[in-house]
Amino acid sequence: MTIDGAKGGEATRRLSFVRAIAAVSGVYDLAVGLVLLLAAQRFASLFGVPPAQPPIFSDLNGLFLVAVGLGYYGPYRDPLGARWYLWVMGPLLKGAGAAAFLIDYLVRHSPASFLLFAASDGTLALLTLIALTRVKHATPQLPTPN
Repeated sequence: MTIDGAKGGEATRRLSFVRAIAAVSGVYDLAVGLVLLLAAQRFASLFGVPPAQPPIFSDLNGLFLVAVGLGYYGPYRDPLGARWYLWVMGPLLKGAGAAAFLIDYLVRHSPASFLLFAASDGTLALLTLIALTRVKHATPQLPTPN
């Protein structure tokens, strides 16, 4: 396989980086989603805020994050074929989420502890962008006919 002119080991390293980003992002979203579903009150107290009211808000956010986390299995298994998922959930969603947390902190004065989510989402968005720009074009190496 050739990826942006890289062959062999370099192409494999680039795909491994994409897989690693998919795995970390998936575990991160699954973990936060499950905590929101199973321990929303304790999670809110860790950040010094009251639990969401009505509780359906944290339940829906938890379900959303679990679904997004499970969706990362696609790019983990097929990093080239599922690049679209990484673009949508990485630079777009996680990037927008990081910006939203930062803006909310600056404008509405949300707790400084929320900046942890801005940092983690922003980092994952940036790493996903780097990984995706390193595997823009992939050409499978087909066997030469005899």
